[in-house]
Amino acid sequence: MRRNLPRRWACLILGGALLMPYMMAGVLIAAQWQGQSANLLLPIQIGVFVAVLPVVAVTGLFLPIRALEVNAAQGLLGAHVETPPRQAGRTWQERRRTAAWFTLHLAIGGLLSGSTLAIVPFTLVTLALPFAGRATPVIGVVVEPGWAAVLWPLGGLALLGVLVATVAGAGELLARLAPVLLGPTPAERLAAAEDHARTLAERNRLARELHDSVGHALSVVTLQAAAAGRVLDRDPETARKALAAIEQSARTALEDLDHVLGVLREDDRADARIDARTDAPAYAPADDRADDRADDRADGGADDRADHWADAWADDRAGGSRNGVGPGSGGGPAGRGRAPQATLADLDELVAASGAQVRQEVGDLSAVPAVVSREAYRILQEALTNAIKHGHGPVRLAAAVQDDDLRLEVTNPGRGNGGRPGGRGVTGMRERVRLLRGELDAGPTEAGWRVTVRLPLRSSP
Repeated sequence: MRRNLPRRWACLILGGALLMPYMMAGVLIAAQWQGQSANLLLPIQIGVFVAVLPVVAVTGLFLPIRALEVNAAQGLLGAHVETPPRQAGRTWQERRRTAAWFTLHLAIGGLLSGSTLAIVPFTLVTLALPFAGRATPVIGVVVEPGWAAVLWPLGGLALLGVLVATVAGAGELLARLAPVLLGPTPAERLAAAEDHARTLAERNRLARELHDSVGHALSVVTLQAAAAGRVLDRDPETARKALAAIEQSARTALEDLDHVLGVLREDDRADARIDARTDAPAYAPADDRADDRADDRADGGADDRADHWADAWADDRAGGSRNGVGPGSGGGPAGRGRAPQATLADLDELVAASGAQVRQEVGDLSAVPAVVSREAYRILQEALTNAIKHGHGPVRLAAAVQDDDLRLEVTNPGRGNGGRPGGRGVTGMRERVRLLRGELDAGPTEAGWRVTVRLPLRSSP
């Protein structure tokens, strides 16, 4: 507390300085009402002080002073005030809290700054009395030389001690109230939690997208590489086509990976900026800043090196996309953000790139909403990937609209033993279907393996 006392005292004096315009206006109005000339250097009447406090509260409701008070509380009081999130408009709950803090700060600051201006000079005068050598009037009392003059400095020092103790107590009180009155309101915390939940949901969606896309590409690459190896000597043209399919699948998977990593890195940087504004105080002592720099040196700049390599890899991928052809062409940051997502209209390309024998039974899907179409594409992609990895023989893929539902079905004979245990393919499909309030059935049959899905085209009331 002793280390923070000077800064807390300065915060209280700041409150008194902010109160001065209100007091001056109050004195002028009181003088005009009484028909007397105002002398602003005279002690302020208690009635004027009490009368201006409601005016201070009203201005605190409307003036944008929250950021100023948060900085003062963090830097001068040493309070840990969580930085409120930025919002388009101010709520009345936040206005009332800010007005309460503003009034409290100015009221306590006005009283103690006025006491400081009075008690400190008074103590200095009393300390000089024993050395005056003559009678000296002090606050209406004539102090004669001798023992009486010696007692006055003791009284002045005692009064100064009471002032210091009062300032320390007031500073501690304000430091405890600052997080309550200046921190985020329950509504702001709820909005921040909802925003965080949306961010987590988006990241979960991106993880599913990446799993489906890269998993499908690797399955296609494995299948095509095996086919190319078998026919390389006797049928070079077929092998060339298989290698071209491998190149295209790998390029698409890398572009999807580039897109997801770019989005996640941008989100991480935004979160880091928010955390820095939230956790770091507006004022940090020199020794704290030195400790932070030492911690950064101890870390070895690992984050900077990671960003360097990630940027280099992204630049290389962006250049490769510009030289090639694929869904992610022009894969710079802007291109990543605007890349369209595949839908059921891209089923033919999905089947052609898989290299598997697929018998399609696709009806009219023009009435399928865009959201359902995107998720249905990913479900069929994952089901086809599982059929390629774990099955053998031709695959049957059916998609049609029946009544108000989209029906999907993927079947293939057999289920090999080469599948890696613990995969998330079926789990990811179930998550997508559950979000769309549909139904999924995946499991073995007498003929092999079957995945059936029902997705409602319209959400039920």
